Amino acid sequence: MKLIFLGTGTSQGVPMIAQPEGGCNLEDPRNWRTRTSIHLEMGGHHIQVDAAPEFRMQCIANHIEAVDTFILTHPHADHILGMDDLRRFCDLRGGAALPVYSSESGLQRVREIYPYAISERPAAKGYPAFQLEKMPASLELPGGRVESVYLPHGSIKVLGLVFTEAETGKKLAYFTDCKEVGTQARALAMGADVVVLDGLRPEPHPSHMSLQEACQTAEEMNAPQSYLIHMTYMVDHGVTEEGLPDTIRLAYDGLSLSW
Repeated sequence: MKLIFLGTGTSQGVPMIAQPEGGCNLEDPRNWRTRTSIHLEMGGHHIQVDAAPEFRMQCIANHIEAVDTFILTHPHADHILGMDDLRRFCDLRGGAALPVYSSESGLQRVREIYPYAISERPAAKGYPAFQLEKMPASLELPGGRVESVYLPHGSIKVLGLVFTEAETGKKLAYFTDCKEVGTQARALAMGADVVVLDGLRPEPHPSHMSLQEACQTAEEMNAPQSYLIHMTYMVDHGVTEEGLPDTIRLAYDGLSLSW
């Protein structure tokens, strides 16, 4: 299993528009964050989770050359507005529509933003085509299984995802943009090798976990390794990691893990 963190920030990431004085150390490249999305290779099957507005440049920077399945965790702008750039992967699939999985609200927003892409084939060469599918509780893919659970995120629910590679049994739990990780999600994540958690900022937030809440959740889940994502300009990578246990790290754009 291979995981690439394409982006680990938010719309208030680093550098921020009109970057405040005394913020993150911009000489540390780990503090330069595009908006959050990941790319996962599981048993040779390429899964893209969310498409940030910077998705095209994220793919170029990380040499992403295939997407077989796309999963949208929720329809907020920082996770959906890069989907038009999936058009290139439709080309690479010979013009076949790309399977897109999400919640009903996620699929509806895709229809509203990308009506020209809802088709079995692209309207013309170079256009995107999306085959929309409701994300099931358990999705069997050529490389393994993806289990889903809904997590609270303000007024909406977000898809939490647990990936299990068929050949190796390796397991990843991916819980972005959530206020808490409930009992059902923790049960699905039991035995995960890596857990990825929303850790927005030091201060509490009504719809995201703070750094303290994310660290407490990670410690309770007790995975061998946890990573925090979706961080604002308030989180300096070097300074923050100094205070974390070795089993909890901050992810950064371009971080690649294989296990």
